[in-house]
Order: sequence, then structure tokens, then C-alpha cells
Amino acid sequence: MRRLLIASLAVTLAACAGEPRGTYPPESGSDAALSAKVKAAIATDVGARAAGSLNIETYGGVVALSGFADSEDQATRAAQAAKKVQGVRSVRNEIRIKSS
Repeated sequence: MRRLLIASLAVTLAACAGEPRGTYPPESGSDAALSAKVKAAIATDVGARAAGSLNIETYGGVVALSGFADSEDQATRAAQAAKKVQGVRSVRNEIRIKSS
């Protein structure tokens, strides 16, 4: 009985180990590379300090921006810079404004 339980657990873990193919939208490069390009674009357009205070997550070309900006203008400019990057399908701007 114990061997059967261990064998079924091993099969289950092996099945979960890999990501299924064909379930993700087609991408023009990896999500990590796209996140790096977005961070560089924000650093260039808005400033390195602004880029450093933001979290950038990408999945299938959809970029989620979070973190804190000094102003609404800075948050808007960061989202606009992200949208300009080739391969970005859409941007979710979840940047919060620091209170003064």
C-alpha cells in the first residue's frame, strides 16, 4: 500500500512539473526579457529612480506595473513608456502615488 501511494505521488508530481504547451498566448520573446525592456524604457523616459521604484510583471505580453510614483504624471508617463515597447500587448497600471 505504501509503495502504491509513493508511486502515485511521484506520477502526480512529474505531471505537474512541466508547463503545458500551447496554453499560453504567442509571445515575441520571453516575458522576462520583455519586462527588462519595459524597465529600460521607463528608466529612459521617466528616470532611473522611477524605474527602480516600480515592479514590472509580464505574462503573454500583458505588462502589470505596480509600486509607487512621486506624482500622477510620473505614473502616467511610466505606463506610456511601457506601451511603446515592441511586444507589449497591453499595460495594467496599478502604480500608486506617494502621499506627501
